[in-house]
Order: sequence, then C-alpha cells, then structure tokens
Amino acid sequence: MGNTIRNEYKPELVSAPGDTLLETLETIGMSQAALARRMGRPIKTINEIIQHKAAITPETALQLEHVLRIPASFWINREQHYRESLARFTEKQRLASWIPWLEELPIREMAYRGWMPVCIGQSQQVAASLQFFGVASPDAWRNVWADRAVAHRESTFQPHAGNFGAVAAWLRQGEIEAQEIETAPYNANGMHKAFKHIRKLTIEPVSTFREEIVRECANAGVAVVFVPELPGIGMSCATQWLTPTKALMQLSLRYKTDDHFWFAFFHAAGHLLRHGKRQVFLEVDQQKRTVAEEEADIFAANILIDPIQWQQFVKRNYYHSKAGIEKFAQEVGIVPGIVVGRLQHEGCLPFDHHNELKRRLVWDSEPPVEQKKAL
Repeated sequence: MGNTIRNEYKPELVSAPGDTLLETLETIGMSQAALARRMGRPIKTINEIIQHKAAITPETALQLEHVLRIPASFWINREQHYRESLARFTEKQRLASWIPWLEELPIREMAYRGWMPVCIGQSQQVAASLQFFGVASPDAWRNVWADRAVAHRESTFQPHAGNFGAVAAWLRQGEIEAQEIETAPYNANGMHKAFKHIRKLTIEPVSTFREEIVRECANAGVAVVFVPELPGIGMSCATQWLTPTKALMQLSLRYKTDDHFWFAFFHAAGHLLRHGKRQVFLEVDQQKRTVAEEEADIFAANILIDPIQWQQFVKRNYYHSKAGIEKFAQEVGIVPGIVVGRLQHEGCLPFDHHNELKRRLVWDSEPPVEQKKAL
C-alpha cells in the first residue's frame, strides 16, 4: 500500500434530464400538454419531470423514444447521471460535515505505515478513512469499533478517549491483513499440533519463525498477522473470530525480548482454544486480570514448559546460575530467555538478573525511508 495523494474533486451537479426534455420540446415546438397526450400520460407527470420533481423511469423513457424519436437509452443514462450527481453532491456535503471526526484518528501515523493514502482535501481524507474502516459514517464507525475495542462484555480494555481511534485503526489493519491470508477451516486439534511445532521455533531467529508461524496456523484455520502498534495504545496482542471457521491472532511487535513475545503468542493462542468464538480479547499494559486471562496465562506457561519439569527445576534451585538455566532450557527445547522471564515473573529471580540470556528481537516492520520523507 502506498501513500498516493488523492484530489478527486467532483464537478457540481449536472443538468437534470427535465431540462433536456424542456429544451427538446421548445426546439420542435411541442407543448407539454401535447407531449402528455401523445404519451397517454397526465400533463402533471410531464411537468414534474421538467420541474425536477419526478424521475424518468424506463417505461417513460420508452414512451419518449416513440414520441420524440430519441433513444430510451439516452433518457435513462441522463437520469442515471443526474441521480448520481445528486448523490455525489449530497455525499460531498456529508463528508464536509464529518471533517471533525478526523481529529479522533491517527491519520499521520496510519499514512506513515502505509495503511491509507494522504489526501489533499479533508473531505477526501474522510472518504479514505471510511473506506479503510469499511463503514459508511462516523456513527457507524463508533458502533462497530466500540463493540470490539470497548463495549464487548468480555474485554477488560477501557481505552482513553484520546486513543480509541488508534485502537480501532490497529484492529482494523489486522483484519485487512488477515483477509489476505488464505486459511483452512478452523480445527482445534490442528491448532494443538501446530503449537507443538511452533514451540520448537523459539530457538530460531525472527526471520525464520515469523513465516513459519503464519504458515502453520493458517493450516489450522488461524490467520496470524504482525501489525506494529500505534503510539499510546499499549497493545501487545488481540484475538477474535472473523468467521465461524477463521480466527485472527494479531501481534503488535512491541516485544523487545524473546520471553515476552513467546508468552504473548501462546497466551493469545490460549484464548482461541479455550474461550469461545464470540469473544474478543485485547491484551494491554496494566490490564486487570480476569478468569479468562489467568486461564490463558496458565495455558501459555504450560505449553512453553511442562509444569512437572518446571517444578522439579525450581525445587532443585538450579536457576541461580547462568549455566543451570541454559542447561534446563536445552533439556526442554526452548531458548534460555523464556526460562529467565518466567523465573523473574514468579519472583524467583530479580528483574535485573540474567537478562543477558534474553535474546533481543529485531522486527522488520518500518515503512520505507522514502515513504517517511513524503510525510
């Protein structure tokens, strides 16, 4: 997606077909009454067409063809173009009245990331924004996205008024990218198998595991997308169902170390597997813990490290040494950073101990340099 600048100014209203009909009658010297008699129609009907109060129907167009020897297609096309012009004029006024809505959206950030074009006129920017969100009006936008970002009964995220638009934009971009991913019908058993394979990818670099995750999950009916977060939303991941047979797992790339990424990934997976198809889950900073969140945490922890192996490891106190952590990680087949992160989370290690074992992740997610300069 590029940032093509649009300036699609539409001309003012085209003349009404009634004006053309009146000009034709004056040219051939026929009165409205005479035309009505020849067509077998009330003179009121002819007058309403000329006064722009009534449309030329296909039936009327055929009658005009017989009487005036002007093809019906001409009258039908004139009527169509006029009605389209009316609609565009009304839409232009409507778009102008919606310009204040743009203040709720992170337009510059969205354009910077290539999610939507930059338009010269604000009305055109409103139109581009409506197209991005797939809605017909700002009111429809609020109804649709409030349901997903705020009002959903199972969501624990309550965004501030200033970043609601950013949350909605981030979620929408995830949907758009997920639509491009072809998936098999969702299969829970297939997802369990995929996760067992994906767990082995923790030792691989981002360039390897990113594509593999998308492929494995798509085969089981889940579209995984990596969408860089927008400033101020503090979002790590989101899960929802796009259709009864296709789920979406959206990751924000805000993870700087491997322990955070992998726990967030399997936490989101836990929601898909355990919490139904009507629920939307948004994972944010300083989030309230609910039963569903605790269940997803347990799922992520257990799939990454077998609970019995974990208990034995902690009980033996091998985690105090770097060598002990690395040995355990190798035995269970994951990167040491995940072990360190869990030890810190459970209070076994201070948060400043053994962080050198965590691998920093570098995400290829920045827009092209020339795109940034254009903004």
